[in-house]
Amino acid sequence: MSQINKEEWRKKIMEGLSEVYDPEIPVDVVNLGLIYEIKISDEGDVHIRLGLTAPGCPVVDDLIYTVEQVIKESVPAKNVEVDIDLDTQWTPLKMTSEGREKFKKLYGYDIVEMWVQTYGLPSTEQNT
Repeated sequence: MSQINKEEWRKKIMEGLSEVYDPEIPVDVVNLGLIYEIKISDEGDVHIRLGLTAPGCPVVDDLIYTVEQVIKESVPAKNVEVDIDLDTQWTPLKMTSEGREKFKKLYGYDIVEMWVQTYGLPSTEQNT
């Protein structure tokens, strides 16, 4: 078996996933910042950790299936495993600037600015 170019695979997977849309917000899962992690093994196994914009998302099974199919169409993966990460809360701060612009065009306001005004910026360092 030839050597897997993990960077090339990652790029192809992300390109494919940019066509997968969140059921709640009509922005793709890449620009929403829902792709938390992609691991590609030397054997050709792909493991992806995916966030949800809302816990208890009713179409989570459809989303998992779609992500699996897109990965299989993007790269010749041996196995594809999609994990839904319910522990890491998604916030609009995870969005890419492109995702933020798409949202602004759709809804007429900046979700990140609104989030920061409502909740403040997360404190990354606690100084005591």
